[in-house]
Amino acid sequence: MTVSTLALPAPASVDLVRTGRQRRVRRRRIAMAVMAVLIMVFFGAMLMLGRTIYPASDVIAVLTGDQVTGASFTVGTLRLPRALTAVLAGIAFGVAGATFQTLLRNPLASPDVIGISSGASAAAILSIVILHWGSTATMGLALAAGILTALIIYLAARGGDSTGGRLILIGIGVGAMLDAVVAFLLVRAAVYDLSVAARWMTGSLNGSRMADIPALAVAVIVLVPIVLVLQRNLGALELGDASATALGVRVDRTRMVLVVAAVALVCVATATTGPIAFVAFLAGPIAARIVGPGVPVIAPAALTGACLVMAADLIGQFAFDMKFPVGVITGILGAPYLIYLLTRTARRGGSS
Repeated sequence: MTVSTLALPAPASVDLVRTGRQRRVRRRRIAMAVMAVLIMVFFGAMLMLGRTIYPASDVIAVLTGDQVTGASFTVGTLRLPRALTAVLAGIAFGVAGATFQTLLRNPLASPDVIGISSGASAAAILSIVILHWGSTATMGLALAAGILTALIIYLAARGGDSTGGRLILIGIGVGAMLDAVVAFLLVRAAVYDLSVAARWMTGSLNGSRMADIPALAVAVIVLVPIVLVLQRNLGALELGDASATALGVRVDRTRMVLVVAAVALVCVATATTGPIAFVAFLAGPIAARIVGPGVPVIAPAALTGACLVMAADLIGQFAFDMKFPVGVITGILGAPYLIYLLTRTARRGGSS
């Protein structure tokens, strides 16, 4: 009589798996440390550079509360809000984009592609040029419109076997309709409101104010940790609802919390800076390429988003004879990648 035994993995195989995991974790940590250093470098450059270049000693003195002739106003009132807004908005866009792309298992599924940013933009333009509301009310209206847009897109795309692909197509259509609403509102706007609206629509850090930062900071401080806590469940959802349920994930509740958090992040950021093109779209894929497969991408995407916004703003301000809004630079970077993804998806016969 023979007794069958379960084959146990060889020690060499276990060591190989452990070594691979350690390498991935080490690569992720190094990549995040490098991006954190880049953010600090970009932040310092945004404070020091301009028509007047201030030395680091003057910038540090202003940040510590000392009065420095000329620098106190330029650095403390003009450049510091711009730099803080760039960091916070980049983090918000990066986390929101990576969350949607992971949930829908499609790199095209970022808020600025599937119409959610367009919903927030339409509401913000309505508030700016028609209702003439303040920044707080504008953020609230943009948040409500973004959530409503996401709900409409989700309900329209429910059912069938390819919800992800259908949601993206419906989102693109809804986004086009909302862009038409924005154009209609601009036609109806008073002449003196058009310059403000046009600057905002390009996605710009010009005119950033310290008064607008608290709402964006609260959104990032509250919502980003929620997404980070749920990122393990997010990875399970990427395997499909059945697999996630088998792993003990409460699929509907987890998905709802993640979607609301991501929509809130992108709407508050959009209401603050305007729709900075393709940051949410690019941050996740770039972060995934940098840190490699098999590791969580939310935190790297947050840092990548901040790096993208800050680097694009520096390029737009100093790389050309004339100054360009940050959204113009990110649009130039993101449009070719969007065309590439659409072409690749078409060759594969669609994506679910």
